[in-house]
Amino acid sequence: MFSKDNKDSAATTPGGVPGTKMSRGGVPSIISADLNIVGDLKSSGDIQIDGAVEGNITSRGLTVGESAVVRGVLVAEDVHIYGAVHGEVRANAVLLASTARVEGDIAHQTLSMENGARLEGQVSRLEKGIGGQIQAAAKKPEAAGEAAGKPDQASYGASGSGPYGASGSGSYGAS
Repeated sequence: MFSKDNKDSAATTPGGVPGTKMSRGGVPSIISADLNIVGDLKSSGDIQIDGAVEGNITSRGLTVGESAVVRGVLVAEDVHIYGAVHGEVRANAVLLASTARVEGDIAHQTLSMENGARLEGQVSRLEKGIGGQIQAAAKKPEAAGEAAGKPDQASYGASGSGPYGASGSGSYGAS
């Protein structure tokens, strides 16, 4: 009945998004659908947002649920977006589900978009991962703004032309 065996590959977000795996096990911090937060969130673990957040979010893994509305800069190793995001996204891996609505720029190493996802903004590829930025932000509160890449201080990895350093802009909406 109870075991110490952590089956991370079968884990899904509690109460939330079917088929979403949280990175590296553990239980995420959850912002429930009836909770509104104004302010920055910083975690060295995973965060699941089902409510509304107005502020920058820095974490290892981040899931924005279907009912969520987030306004701010998102910085994480893995970001899964099922709801609405108004702001910049910086992550090693970004998944935009079919219900995602993103208005803002995305800087990534890998980007996946399901049919029906909406994206209005620029897309650029990060040359380096952002793991060090997340650790620095979690340890030093004064470094969080810099690590979160506030809009007036945003700096992306080098972008160029071609499939591995591509950058682009415009509106994307697969239907």
